[in-house]
Amino acid sequence: MKNIIVLLFLTVQVSFANEIVWAKTGHRTVGEVAQNQLTRKAKKAIKELLDGHDLAFVSNYADEIKADKAFNEYFSWHYVNFPPNTKYKDIPPSPDGDLIVAVETSVKALKDKNTSKEDKAFYLKLLVHFMGDLHQPMHAGQGEDKGGNDIQVRWFGEGTNLHRVWDSDMINSYAMSYTELANALPKLDKNEKKRIIAGSIYEWIEESQDLANEIYTSVEVGEKLGYNYSYKYMDTVRNQLLKGGLRLAKVLNDIFA
Repeated sequence: MKNIIVLLFLTVQVSFANEIVWAKTGHRTVGEVAQNQLTRKAKKAIKELLDGHDLAFVSNYADEIKADKAFNEYFSWHYVNFPPNTKYKDIPPSPDGDLIVAVETSVKALKDKNTSKEDKAFYLKLLVHFMGDLHQPMHAGQGEDKGGNDIQVRWFGEGTNLHRVWDSDMINSYAMSYTELANALPKLDKNEKKRIIAGSIYEWIEESQDLANEIYTSVEVGEKLGYNYSYKYMDTVRNQLLKGGLRLAKVLNDIFA
């Protein structure tokens, strides 16, 4: 019985710890891609706000502050759940806010000339993180299974869940630093980049939801995943990291134009 209790405790810990996190390496990769796409004006403004730091450096800030209860109000900002085959604008707004609210609120604060430098730095850090979350498909997954956290699977023999596979397991198995991963992402020409950054955050979150719907059908509960799954979906992970970085840069360049 004692072993069962310990196992249940560890399972709960793993599920909670990965409920709202796009892997640290993933967020830093998104930040690195965006940093390299900033205009000179945006880069200067961001450097001043972040006291010389770059986007990758602050990309996990929104996860780090979860340890402080003073920031509990931002917990629900890391994800959004809405029924498949529906548009985000067609659902009732969440009273606690969601990922789209997070991005819109951050952008509004950064554009407001009356926002203090301290608050602008705060919302900039949030925006960097939440634009990464927006491109992790399971952050647009179903609420009833916590974005795949309740779907238990095995990754190379170790217990995990579907959300964690997409958050960190595949990226960690890739065994690259965030700079190596950013450099290894697909190389695109100007027209391809232009197509990616077109559209709105509503279209981008619906795109992530479409991927989430596919991911839900990609596994069975308890399934053993490994090389075959990684080979099939790692390109999707890499493409989402690239899109997240390019779109983050687009949003920041517009803000600091």
